[in-house]
Amino acid sequence: MNCLVRYWDKFGRKNTKGTIELALKRAEELKIKDMVIATCTGYSAKILLNKAKDKNIVVVTHQAGFARPGEMEIKPEVVEFLKKKGAKVYTGTHFFGGFGRAIRFKFGGLEPEEIAANTLRIFGEGIKVAVEIAIMALDAGLIPYDREIISIGGTGSGVDTAIVCLPRHGKDFFNFEVREIICKPRKRR
Repeated sequence: MNCLVRYWDKFGRKNTKGTIELALKRAEELKIKDMVIATCTGYSAKILLNKAKDKNIVVVTHQAGFARPGEMEIKPEVVEFLKKKGAKVYTGTHFFGGFGRAIRFKFGGLEPEEIAANTLRIFGEGIKVAVEIAIMALDAGLIPYDREIISIGGTGSGVDTAIVCLPRHGKDFFNFEVREIICKPRKRR
């Protein structure tokens, strides 16, 4: 099988529309019905929802308190809009965050979750995000087990990375398969 990978010159929001178009094209080619996308404000998710037809779209947001204690970055009215458009919206503790991050913040050092996250970041922030949100969506029961999906992540704002993957539950992290990279930035943040 020959597949082309699109490499963006720079990371970030300016690649959002192109990333979504490439992800949807590959979804059609592979007959993939399930797509997971990261969003902080709803910007990227709205673009995907406006272009996607007959897809199970899961939108994964930052957890409450990510930017500021007790606050959500995404506005409640945006969440309602996304749900009305047919998306499933998931907000929860990040797979690579949580308790390990709390230990690092309090005592210093590096926990196994942070090592895994930083290893994925070697390939770019968007790859780390795409892997993480696929695990989170599967663990929440929002996508089917043992079926390829497309997961879309980004660097900073917007999305710039899309992968075809076979997600596994968090407890089976080392069996996760990144099967294809559809697009990603050439340079890291």
